[in-house]
Amino acid sequence: MKKLLFTLLLFTLTFAQAQNFRGLDKSPMDKASFPASYRISDKVATITYSRPQLKGRAFADIVSFGKIWRTGANEATELRVFKPIAIDGTEIPAGTYSVFTIFKTGKMTFIVNKATNLWGSYTYDEAQDLLRYEVLTTTAADTLEAFSMVFSGDDAPTLHLGWENTRAEVPFEVL
Repeated sequence: MKKLLFTLLLFTLTFAQAQNFRGLDKSPMDKASFPASYRISDKVATITYSRPQLKGRAFADIVSFGKIWRTGANEATELRVFKPIAIDGTEIPAGTYSVFTIFKTGKMTFIVNKATNLWGSYTYDEAQDLLRYEVLTTTAADTLEAFSMVFSGDDAPTLHLGWENTRAEVPFEVL
């Protein structure tokens, strides 16, 4: 009887401990796909990134204007291209890339870099840039608490980036 009670107590403690999710990521990973189809054969591109939160801070307090940013949190943002695309006339062949950005007042430089598997932008190497594309940013009335990216459009596909009230769009074409 004592053995059974001990076993039940041990099982209960183990099970209860397994439900304790301490240390969840404060900037959870997310992925956006174009198109948003469930069929793998339709995929043109995916972007995988971590979503930092404002948590009472301002965008400009987190992202240093005029400096390279990993475009999210944790690992550098990853762009995976399944079918060639073009951004501002520059072809991006099928493959995996890192995405970085540089924000300045009223504009953003979107960077596609050939280096992969990077932590943040600490080892960013400008010589590995495949593309640098400057776009204007806009100010939205609504606020996004978490940094967000999403694809839209079919005939004129666009990658949208937003955080707090800052918004940017990177149009591209499927080749």
